[in-house]
Amino acid sequence: MGKSICMLLALAAGAAAAESGILRYVEESGDAAVSVAQDIWGYAELGYLEEQSSRRLQGFLKDRGFAIETGVAGIPTAFLASRGSGKPVIGILAEFDALPGLSQAAVPHRQPRVEDAPGHACGHNLFGAASALAAASVAAWLEETGAGGTVRLYGTPAEEGGSGKVYMTRAGLFDDVDVVLHWHPSDRNDASPSSSNANKSGRFQFHGIAAHAASAPDRGRSALDGVEAMNFMVNLMREHVPSDSRIHYVITDGGDAPNIVPEFAEVYYYVRNPDPEVVKRLFERVADAARAAALGTGTRMEYEVMHGNYPVLPNEVLAKQVDAHLRELGGLEYSPAEQAFAETIYQTLIEPSLELGSQARVQPYVYRQRMGSTDVGDVSWTVPTVGFGTATYVPGTAGHSWQVVAAGGMSIGHKGMLLAARLLALTATDLYTNPALIERAWKELEERRGPDFEYSALLGDRDPPLDYRL
Repeated sequence: MGKSICMLLALAAGAAAAESGILRYVEESGDAAVSVAQDIWGYAELGYLEEQSSRRLQGFLKDRGFAIETGVAGIPTAFLASRGSGKPVIGILAEFDALPGLSQAAVPHRQPRVEDAPGHACGHNLFGAASALAAASVAAWLEETGAGGTVRLYGTPAEEGGSGKVYMTRAGLFDDVDVVLHWHPSDRNDASPSSSNANKSGRFQFHGIAAHAASAPDRGRSALDGVEAMNFMVNLMREHVPSDSRIHYVITDGGDAPNIVPEFAEVYYYVRNPDPEVVKRLFERVADAARAAALGTGTRMEYEVMHGNYPVLPNEVLAKQVDAHLRELGGLEYSPAEQAFAETIYQTLIEPSLELGSQARVQPYVYRQRMGSTDVGDVSWTVPTVGFGTATYVPGTAGHSWQVVAAGGMSIGHKGMLLAARLLALTATDLYTNPALIERAWKELEERRGPDFEYSALLGDRDPPLDYRL
C-alpha cells in the first residue's frame, strides 16, 4: 500500500474517531440540555428581561467547567462562557428570548398557557439549549483529545427587536474570534448559504394639546392625527421604494378616550431591505414623513431608533462544511405519537410551504435570500459566520406562531435541537483540526465585505434599550 493511501486512511480514521467522540458527548448530556430547553420554554421571558433563562444556561455551562462573564456589553442578561485556551477561538451563539402574546401549551390546538403572555414562537428556548450542549460537548472533546483551542458560548439576549448581538459586536466581544457558529429552529433541515434583510426600527412619538373633543376641538391639536398623517404618507411612499423593501408599523398608543383630543400618540416602524445603505435612506424618508406630519397637524414629533441589524453575510466555505455533515446525519423520524401531533398541527396551517414528512429530508443546497432580519448579521460582517436550520417544528409551519410554541415544548422540538447540537459540535471539531478551513473562511469574508469596509452599527451609539419590552 502506497504512503499517500496510508496517510489518507489514517486521516479518515482520525476524522471518524473525532466524530464518534464528539457525538458521544452530545448524547451523554442530551437529556440535561432538553431539561434546560423546557425550563426556558416555561419561563418565556421577553428581550432584555430573560433573567431566569440566562441564569439557567449559565448554570448548565458552569456545572461543566466553563468560566462565566456576566453583564457584558452593558446588558444584564448577556454573558460569555469560555473553556479551553489559546487559538483557535470558536464562538457559538445562544439566543433565549420569547415573543409577546403567543403563550401556548404543548398541544396541537390553540390553547394559551397564560392568556396574552409571551411564548417561544421562534424556538429560542431550543436555540440556547442546543448551543450550550454543543459548547459543552466541544469543551469535553478538547480536553479529552488535548487539541488546542477555546470554545466560547455567547449568551445573546433580545434578538427579537432588541439587537442584543449588535451591542456585543460594537463592544468588540467578537474581535478575537476565528469563526462563529449559530443555528435557528425551523420547519426544515437546511444548511444552504443565505442572507437576510437589513433592518432599522424606530418609535415615533407625537405630542399634541388635549382638549374636549366636542366642546373645544379648535383648542386641541391631535397627536393621533400626527400618527395617522405619517402613516398615510408612508403608505403612499410604498409605490416608490425598491420592490424588495419591507415597511411595517403598529400604533402603540392612540390616545385615551374618544372625547379627548389625544395629547400623546406613538407609532412603531420597521424598515427592511437586503442593502443596509438602502435601509438608511428609507428610514430617513420615513422620518421625513413624520416631520411633515407634525408640521401639518400642529404637533411636535420626536423619535427614538430602537434597533438596527446588518444583513447576514453568507460564507460558502463554512456552509459547504455544515451541509456535508447535515447530510451525513440526515433528517428526523417521528414516533407514532409525534406523527399524530404533527398531523393535527398540519390541519391548522394556512397554505403550508412544505409537506408533512419533509422533516426526514435535508433541503437542497442553494443560495437563499431570507426576508426576515437578525442581529446575527452584524456578527457575520466582523468574523466568518455560518448558520443552519433544523426541523424543530412541523413542516410548513410559519414562524412566530402558536404552532411553533407547541412543537417547541415537546419531543418534536427536542429532536430538532439535538440534531442542531450534533451539527454544531461536528463543525467545530473540523475547525479545530483543520486550520486551512478557517483561513479560507476569512479570505471569503474579506472578499465579500470589500477592502474598505468599516463596521458602524445601524443603531448608532445609543445604549441597549433594556426597557423596550416594558
